[in-house]
Amino acid sequence: MAYSRKSQKTGREYFLHSKEVELNGGYKQTIYYFAPQAGSDAIDTLPWNHEVIENDRTGMPLLRRKK
Repeated sequence: MAYSRKSQKTGREYFLHSKEVELNGGYKQTIYYFAPQAGSDAIDTLPWNHEVIENDRTGMPLLRRKK
């Protein structure tokens, strides 16, 4: 089951995804994003040392490192 978060502002459910992308210079980095549907890149748990916050204007969840 993919990790999901319900928006407090809109009530919509979003699923956490992860993807490895290649940046300029050949450096590979893992990105995390939320999407309205669970796709093939959906992950089950939050990455270590990260937390979910919500954008005040749009209600979309965002992932950030813990402070």
